[in-house]
Amino acid sequence: MTEKKSFRSAFITVTVLFFLWGFITVLVDSLVPRLKDVFELSYFQAGLVQFAFFLAYFIISVPAGALLSRIGYQKGIIVGLVTMAIGCLLFYPAAADRQFWIFMVAYFTLAGGITVLQVAANPYVSVLGSEDGASSRLNLSQAFNSLGTAIAPLIGASFLLSDTIKSSEEISVLTDIDRSYYYVSEASAVQTPFLYIAAFIGLLALLFVFIKLPKILEKTTVGGYGKLLKNKIVMLGALGIFLYVGAEVAIGSYLVNYFMSMNISEIILQNETMKYIAERLLNTDLNSIDAKAIVGAFVVFYWSGAMIGRFVGAYLTRIIKPTKVLSIFAFLAVLMLLVSMNSSGLTAMWSILAVGLFNSIMFPTIFALTIDGLGDLKPQASGLLCMAIVGGAVIPPMYGLFTDSFGFKIALLLIIACYAYILIFGILKGKQSSIRYN
Repeated sequence: MTEKKSFRSAFITVTVLFFLWGFITVLVDSLVPRLKDVFELSYFQAGLVQFAFFLAYFIISVPAGALLSRIGYQKGIIVGLVTMAIGCLLFYPAAADRQFWIFMVAYFTLAGGITVLQVAANPYVSVLGSEDGASSRLNLSQAFNSLGTAIAPLIGASFLLSDTIKSSEEISVLTDIDRSYYYVSEASAVQTPFLYIAAFIGLLALLFVFIKLPKILEKTTVGGYGKLLKNKIVMLGALGIFLYVGAEVAIGSYLVNYFMSMNISEIILQNETMKYIAERLLNTDLNSIDAKAIVGAFVVFYWSGAMIGRFVGAYLTRIIKPTKVLSIFAFLAVLMLLVSMNSSGLTAMWSILAVGLFNSIMFPTIFALTIDGLGDLKPQASGLLCMAIVGGAVIPPMYGLFTDSFGFKIALLLIIACYAYILIFGILKGKQSSIRYN
């Protein structure tokens, strides 16, 4: 097999992992409303599930980078998959014993495995070929990650959210037999899908034990983190990842509330085209559902835009310098936010939804540009960059605090500042880079 064919086969194999962790991440998100009902949690307590996910990135990323520098990418992928499988299996006793803390441990373990995969797979894809094609390859792999996130909500709705959860008062009036039957059926609703997922991940781990991936990492690098912390571009890139993830999550988290503050639901009901779109998305009579569900249906365009943009971005970053594509997309994101901030109604709605399209190439492109030229330091640099994903736990509450104080429109200035920084990073990296582009 030629080196080119070897790289292509490895790329296809590793891209499956991108789809997998995107799918599982959003599937587990479907557990949040279920856990809230089962354990009668406050919104803050339910939010701890998401906190556990981002905490795993913060804690595991740097050790994962150090581990990869010693054992290599392929063994690192196996470690990540095995850890994910263990996390999925922990949902079984968590559901059987109805213990929230076990769910938290399971979620942290699963997220830890995903973190190891992220640290291993992102730099591995970037080096499976020429340096100038790294951004394009990573955008394409991340597009399949977005495909997984788009499919998962439908699976979660069908298997994790389809049955009705009883309150503690309703359970208390059941007979012992009925109560036992209810607990078993409720546990099974969570256990069954995650047992299947654990089995699939286990088979995938076995596959990576026996397949032969190209060996890219040549040697172990000692003291790599000290060198990276002194590298200006690495630090600027890590901040870029921090701000990008924070901005993306903040927008996605508050879109429904933002639309409700502008009475978008009434505008949708009064507009025949918009009403038709909402009815097709929700497949129900709009007069029979809550206004939040009506506007919430349009959030799908925000996340779908990211998927479409990554497929397009994989091509654009092959024919245009990735630094230039990044700068243009960041500028357009800023422009769309300014339009939304200074308008109302459908213009404000569609302009902020369009930010999802321009978000698309940011994570993979910032990632590829940051680790460019780092050689055997790439695993450790990947650890630092994945650690910066903790921005998703920091920026959204800051945006919420600003919204409480100044309102949604003014608070958008925080998000605009995040994208403005990414624009500046693209310009600076473009000047600094010595990569030869197509």
